[in-house]
Amino acid sequence: MKITDKDGNSLSPVQTVDKVSQRAQQTLLEIELFILSAVGWIPVSMVRTILYRLAGIKIGSKSVINVGARMYNPELITIGNDSIIGEGAILDGRDTLTIGDHVDIASQVMIYNSQHDINDATFSATQEPVKIEDYVFIGPRSIILPGVTIGRGAVVGAGAVVTKDVGPFSIVGGVPAQKIGERKNKNPSYQLRRKGLFDFIFG
Repeated sequence: MKITDKDGNSLSPVQTVDKVSQRAQQTLLEIELFILSAVGWIPVSMVRTILYRLAGIKIGSKSVINVGARMYNPELITIGNDSIIGEGAILDGRDTLTIGDHVDIASQVMIYNSQHDINDATFSATQEPVKIEDYVFIGPRSIILPGVTIGRGAVVGAGAVVTKDVGPFSIVGGVPAQKIGERKNKNPSYQLRRKGLFDFIFG
């Protein structure tokens, strides 16, 4: 029996096994993403945190991922202590994603560290790490693109598209994001979340 690919080209036995293996890996990935998406709608943050940790996300003490979040490749996602991930956020772990302590990420923020190379003949994907340092605030519906570092205490305005590094305590906004101000408090020490009963047990 002759086996061909989607373009009608003949495949050798080795190529056929490779194609089947790739399809199986893709199916497993889709199942993992479906399960993680379902976990995101469990209405108890303590349970979500336990399941996310079991999936490989490193989540620090007192941090919470609110409902409706989606993530890719959880093993490369690290969240520090006392940080909040807002409703409907997207966290991309296809390369390293590091979120520091006391970071406030608002609703529907999208953080990506993988994208297509539009100039490549095969439209291949490229990956670069994203780092968000301590005491950063990222406003609703902002987009953080691959390779970006957001410095300590910086603020990203709502709806901004961040394509390059943001300096410590800078305030940026717009598309693409540009510096529009400077945060006055250069020595933040606040706590975002109060310690609750279940945080003492599971945090």
